[in-house]
Amino acid sequence: MSKLVIVESPAKAKTIKKYLGSDFNVVASMGHIRDLNPNRLSVDIKKKFAPKYEIIKGKEKLADELVKLAKKSDYVYLATDPDREGEAISWHLAYLLGLDLADTNRVTFNEITKTGVTNGMAAPRTIDIDLVNAQQARRILDRLVGYKLSPFLSHKIRKGLSAGRVQSVAVRIVVDRENKIRAFKPEEYWSIDARFMPKGSRKVFSASFYGDAKGKIKIETGEQAQKLLDAMKDAQPFVEKVRHGTRKKQPSPPFITSTLQQEASRKLGFQSKRTMKVAQELYEGVDIQGMGAVGLITYMRTDSLRLSEDALKAAEDYIRSTWGEAYLPAGGPRHFKSRSNAQDGHEAIRPTTVTLSPSAVKGSLTSDQYKLYKLIWERFLACQMAECIQKTTQADINVGGYLFKASGYRVDFDGYTVLYVESSDTNEEEKESELPPLEKDMPLRVKEMLPNQHFTQPPARYTEASLIKAMEEYGIGRPSTYAATISTITSRGYVKREGKTLCPTELGEVTTKLMEERFPKIVNVKFTAQMEQNLDTVEEGTCGWVELLTEFYGDFDKTLKSAKEEMKDVKIQLEEDKTDLICDKCGKPMVVKFGRYGRFIACSGYPDCKNIVKMVSKIGVACPKCGNDVIVKKTKRGREFYGCSSYPNCDFVSWYQPTALTCPQCGGTLFKKKGKQPKLFCSAEGCGFEKEDDTEDTVVTQEAVTSKD
Repeated sequence: MSKLVIVESPAKAKTIKKYLGSDFNVVASMGHIRDLNPNRLSVDIKKKFAPKYEIIKGKEKLADELVKLAKKSDYVYLATDPDREGEAISWHLAYLLGLDLADTNRVTFNEITKTGVTNGMAAPRTIDIDLVNAQQARRILDRLVGYKLSPFLSHKIRKGLSAGRVQSVAVRIVVDRENKIRAFKPEEYWSIDARFMPKGSRKVFSASFYGDAKGKIKIETGEQAQKLLDAMKDAQPFVEKVRHGTRKKQPSPPFITSTLQQEASRKLGFQSKRTMKVAQELYEGVDIQGMGAVGLITYMRTDSLRLSEDALKAAEDYIRSTWGEAYLPAGGPRHFKSRSNAQDGHEAIRPTTVTLSPSAVKGSLTSDQYKLYKLIWERFLACQMAECIQKTTQADINVGGYLFKASGYRVDFDGYTVLYVESSDTNEEEKESELPPLEKDMPLRVKEMLPNQHFTQPPARYTEASLIKAMEEYGIGRPSTYAATISTITSRGYVKREGKTLCPTELGEVTTKLMEERFPKIVNVKFTAQMEQNLDTVEEGTCGWVELLTEFYGDFDKTLKSAKEEMKDVKIQLEEDKTDLICDKCGKPMVVKFGRYGRFIACSGYPDCKNIVKMVSKIGVACPKCGNDVIVKKTKRGREFYGCSSYPNCDFVSWYQPTALTCPQCGGTLFKKKGKQPKLFCSAEGCGFEKEDDTEDTVVTQEAVTSKD
């Protein structure tokens, strides 16, 4: 009997095929097979927002093959991903293959393991039309906003701009933070930091000035700090009070999509897009030596903290056998409560087989796969381990009637921290260390007592991790959209990366300002969050998707028409698009423009004058081959490399950045190798010279050159 199982990717198909056997033919749809045409609105607004779907360009042959396979098969199972998007793909496949929506042909796998696949195949169901409608509503809503607003922005600011229901709010969040940073006025304050030693001991410990018997004293000036120092100058310090206590630290819950992206950003330096790509690979299946294709983690798009009883039992057994009974939580397995608006269809992200430790599978994984799997594996096990118990000490030090406070701790029982400790977005936590034995009235010696000037700091710029956290807290987007949203706002030039931080470009700020003035609801955080909740009601079946779109579109269309009318003669000129160049053909100013292949300079008199000047990014280094300038270039896929400006006369190219430094061994050019441990190396054959890179980052300058292309 021939049975056809359709999944989304070849990797997933390969893994599932291993568990199903010869009676099943498992094939991949390669994601969506039908969608809205990217070049048209493809939504009939007058006919209740009816979408006009068509086979995605380039997938016509695949669609024909799937139709032929379905006709030859006795039964077809739709096994796309277990989420809103996956449900929609199954619905489109059912339409394409002529399947009855009343058939129980939809199967889902929370994990791609033998148990997960067997359980999924044993519980087929009909396609969840509410889930499909929720995806359709989201897709059409985003299409309406994007296709109606993008031309308006392109006309008023710059050609090729886009707007989005979620992306525009994300940009606003970044812009608002930047405005707060600019408006921040630092305030001066001082601290007095001391180091004491118990008499007869060489152990030094730190303490900070607090105040006096009346309470805390705020030190606002250097003069005030000096007066306090003078008052304490000849005083004999002693321990006035000692308090001992116990602090219990609980492990973090298992990963959900957002926390995985945040922690991978903080600990591994992964951008969210990279995290989700690697997580997808781990979910779909990796060839493990001696085992074949194995799905290593559960489904990675989830906001549920639920864990199956089987997983909890497996964790308990592993912890007991590896670390002992003492490392299990006293009250039994831990259960974590999900957010009130979480979709509880999936478990939290966890390893499918706890006994497959990271070290056991390391040889079968890529570097990225190993790092992310290790993070997920450790976090899951740690969440089911005993708490960390710390013995704390707090001491009040009296110096001439003034108080200093010292605190420290020692670990009494390491618990879950033997395996994993969650990282933080900030370094504001005090670095406590163990204090020496202190007793009441114990005399002390002053090792050092210094005044230190400080200024209050503005709020920090967002990192990818903290922006994802903010979007989650505001209720903007869904777990599956965070990575795509950040990728969109950076690739389209609304937000730029400066190191690990995100800051708005002038384009992002100007666009946000225009949106705030003309389309306040679109960039309103509360409105967007409410729309997310409304979309959830479609999924729950309590609201019709057409009604939701009708309610939104009436006000939106009215606002758009008003904006077009009131701004019909307005054109916003960005400062970053202006240049000091004058067209050598007609005398008009030259401006920066954006095309398919990046930025270029063109005459502002276009189309009357079509003079174009090419822009190149110089790194200030001479070509090792011919001595001309080395410039930054890009492949068709956007990857940067370095080449000679005199190409094709000189063929020098390199993935690594050349420097002005020469090799001390052979005199050749040294190149930069970036990464966690940047290095300078010589590429000359047989040389092998390499050293740590302690040079500053190269300053890239953009210059205009006459184009003869």
